Amino acid sequence: MRTQGTDKQDTMSSREGEHRPPPFPVSLDAFTSAEIARRIEAISIQRTTLPTRSLVCLGLLGGLYIGFGGALATLALTDNSLGFGLSRLTAGLAFSLGLIVLVIAGGELFTGNNLMVVAYAGGKTSLRALLRNWSLVFTANAAGGVLLALAVHYSAVLQTGDVEATAIRIAEAKAQLGAGTAFLRGMLCNVLVCLAVWLSAGARSVEGKAIAIIFPISAFVALGFEHCIANLYLLPVGMLAGANVSLLELVGNILPTTLGNILGGVGVGVAYWLVHLSNDRKPRFESREGRFGEDCQ
Repeated sequence: MRTQGTDKQDTMSSREGEHRPPPFPVSLDAFTSAEIARRIEAISIQRTTLPTRSLVCLGLLGGLYIGFGGALATLALTDNSLGFGLSRLTAGLAFSLGLIVLVIAGGELFTGNNLMVVAYAGGKTSLRALLRNWSLVFTANAAGGVLLALAVHYSAVLQTGDVEATAIRIAEAKAQLGAGTAFLRGMLCNVLVCLAVWLSAGARSVEGKAIAIIFPISAFVALGFEHCIANLYLLPVGMLAGANVSLLELVGNILPTTLGNILGGVGVGVAYWLVHLSNDRKPRFESREGRFGEDCQ
């Protein structure tokens, strides 16, 4: 049986509900750097548990997306009358397409996954799981880039205007880089790529993620840094177009660039781990009833 007091309370609650403002997101501000670090760590742990089929499929997509960015950048550099600096900046803006699509639509990228070191440094995942992700994603990214190079070449789209000549020029310039130069350019490149990934993880909207990606990626392309996955599209497509580049020269670019990319990406991850997560470190080796940490299993 309802009392008069209960009816009165229900009426008051109803009136309060009428005047209560509609729900809004808790915040429209970007995540703080510390919050980003924890988000990256959580995503990294999740990535180490993905099944092989998922990693390979997402890695293939990642290689294709970065290749599309490289293809658009090649077009942007062709017959560009803006001058050296602005033409390269335009190419960088075009290349941003690849990472924007990858981050928003979904995909795995070897260079961005170098940030997974934050989970390993904190004892949240094993070295074996980390290297499994890197090796599978790198292989799938490479396959995606080469497959796109074959598709672009045989579709004859490079034969429009002087795009083919631009593709050849890009491939030959990359092949002529010394190992030390490619290594340093690779390191600098992945500092910017990982910062783009880091910043995009701090955005709460699609627009915010796109803006966060554009500036670091445009910078690395405009400055002439080296990205191993992009090069696994740009070098093969130039070779198919007739560039004077051998398979040995291709490997001679990819190997030091990859090592530089790893150092640059791991450096960014470790730096932010030291600042934000090092106090949360989980002991990697725990002696308990004769059992040890996951690295010993």
